[in-house]
This record gives sequence, structure tokens and C-alpha cells, in this order.
Amino acid sequence: MITVEDFQKIRARLGAQAEDDIQWSESVTAPSDAESFAREAIFVICNSGMKATVAQGIYQRCMKALYAGSEVSDAFGHAGKVSAIERIWREREALLQAYLTADDKLGFCASLPWVGDITKYHLAKNLGADVAKPDVHLQRLADREQTTVHELCERLAHEVGLRVATVDTVLWRACACGVINSRTGDICA
Repeated sequence: MITVEDFQKIRARLGAQAEDDIQWSESVTAPSDAESFAREAIFVICNSGMKATVAQGIYQRCMKALYAGSEVSDAFGHAGKVSAIERIWREREALLQAYLTADDKLGFCASLPWVGDITKYHLAKNLGADVAKPDVHLQRLADREQTTVHELCERLAHEVGLRVATVDTVLWRACACGVINSRTGDICA
């Protein structure tokens, strides 16, 4: 079981990265304009199924193409994702309004092209919802505690005084950086 002490140890091992992640996550709110909404959705689509470091470059190339009025397919070779990115960019005004008025933010996120059962949590988090994303690392940690990802993050959030989404972000970063071995639950030195 990940304790408050474990979480503080993880936070300390991540150092400035954890503090940057916490500051970002604690301040995320719903997008105030259509472009911000579209950028978040496009970022999540680019990240789907990829390492974050690889996806970042793809995202930057896609945004550069969109701002230049160029074909996104010139920047990214995945036809399905390109189609989704172009649709979201084209319909960003209407999509923002629909998101802001949706009672079920996760359901709305799942209705977007190329946003699935896991990535809907990623997008909702980036749009200000206080949810945890059940990706492979967090799911392993939750399984070790015989709970759900949201319940794990909710418990720790309550104990450490942070948002559920923030705890999720710190635990994901710790797994991605090798501070936590998600297969064993061990906190590495």
C-alpha cells in the first residue's frame, strides 16, 4: 500500500519535476477558449499509444502545420489520428461549447475521435476534471492494493491534500522515470 510517507519519498525523489507537475496539475481549469480546448485534445491524441517524449515532437509538428494552414498529414503519418486532429481543429468552437455544457465530461471526451476508454481520462484531466487515468502503470499500482486507480488516487489525495488528478500525475511520473517499479510496487533508490 502506498502510504503518505511513500508519496512524500516519491515526491522528494522526483524533486523539481514533481513540484512542476504539482503546480501545473493543481492549477488546471476548464479551457477558456476554443484553441486551448483543441490543443489539449490534439495533445492527448498525439500521446495515445506513444511514449510522452516521442509524442511531444509529433504534437509540436502537428500544431505548427495547423497554425500554418498546412496539411497535418505532412507532419504526421497516422491517417486516423490526422483525421481526428483536423476535425477537432476545424470544429473547436462548437466542441468547446459542447464540453463546457456537458454534464458528463468523461462521456463527452470519449465521444471525440481517437479518444478512447483510457485516453478520455487523460483529456478530462487536461481539461480540468479531477480524475485519475487508469494507464498501465497506475492500474498495476491499484491492482497491488486491490482497488481502482481512482480510489487509490482519491485516498492519497485526501491524505496529502492534493487533487486526485495531481496524485495521478505524480505517480505516473514516478513510474515513467523509474522511481516506482509499477510491476513490483517498489520505490527505487
